[in-house]
Amino acid sequence: MNAIASAEAAPSLIASEASQHAPARTSAPQPIITLRNVSKGYGSGVTRNEVLTGINLNLREGEFLAVVGFSGSGKTTLTQLLAGLIRPDEGEIMMDGKPITGPSPQRGLVFQNYSLLPWLTVRGNIALSVDRVFRSWSRAARREHVDKFVEMVGLSHAVHRRPHELSGGMRQRVSLARTLAMKPKVLLLDEPLSALDALTRSVMQDEILKIWEEERQTCLMITNDVDEAILVADRIAPLNPGPRASLGPAFTVGLDRPRDKTELNHNERFKQLRNAVTNYLVAVRQKSRRDQSGGQTASIKRPDIRPADLGGPRRAILNSPV
Repeated sequence: MNAIASAEAAPSLIASEASQHAPARTSAPQPIITLRNVSKGYGSGVTRNEVLTGINLNLREGEFLAVVGFSGSGKTTLTQLLAGLIRPDEGEIMMDGKPITGPSPQRGLVFQNYSLLPWLTVRGNIALSVDRVFRSWSRAARREHVDKFVEMVGLSHAVHRRPHELSGGMRQRVSLARTLAMKPKVLLLDEPLSALDALTRSVMQDEILKIWEEERQTCLMITNDVDEAILVADRIAPLNPGPRASLGPAFTVGLDRPRDKTELNHNERFKQLRNAVTNYLVAVRQKSRRDQSGGQTASIKRPDIRPADLGGPRRAILNSPV
């Protein structure tokens, strides 16, 4: 098999290998969100950009699903569709058997850029969503609810600070607590750790897992880090490169919880799964690039430039008469 044929066959071979290593499951939980043949694009005419096409996905109740893909493949568009911030051009998105037609507190979205109001404190940013969702509660009950989630993300000492007084990791904790405080049935995480340094990102990974273990909400996390996806998720769904991106075959993680990052580095299942997901993503990106280039390498026309002969005598031109 030549190199091109091998790359094209790699996705199916890798998916087959992943399914062989996945543990048998007796019965999968019922899906809480279903996407059927969902497509989304932007613009019109010659400027039309088809971002997603033919997206089919079941997000099961209580599971942690990670969607991995390269930058520009449409991951943020996918989360905005799930949150109801935008509508699909084709297909349907259902939650509990009803179509998603707009935003809802049942689906909480954590943005990658924090999206905090700069004039409000930590408590104020979290209370904003609590007061909106739980209007029927007493003021004391709402305040107690806010304090619970401030403490959950470890920011009790900074409750009166404003966003400019917080580090990047602390801001992301506020954003996470604000969404969790709404008690959504589905938690959507749109690359929430991508802007953080490696050490803070590692700490936040542990925080997210700890909170998820306590709340056990259905969770979908967007990431471009395969190791991070394996650490947090029950299943991994790769998003193929765009334009017209689609979902690839899902990989079942099948690792016991709780998971320790140091121990995972010596776990054979972890190594096999990381190689399988990474090889799949690399193979589909190579195929996408060949398809866009028509299978040929673009030729570059070089200019006809010849060097000047600098070996002969040169004429001085400084201070020469006009």
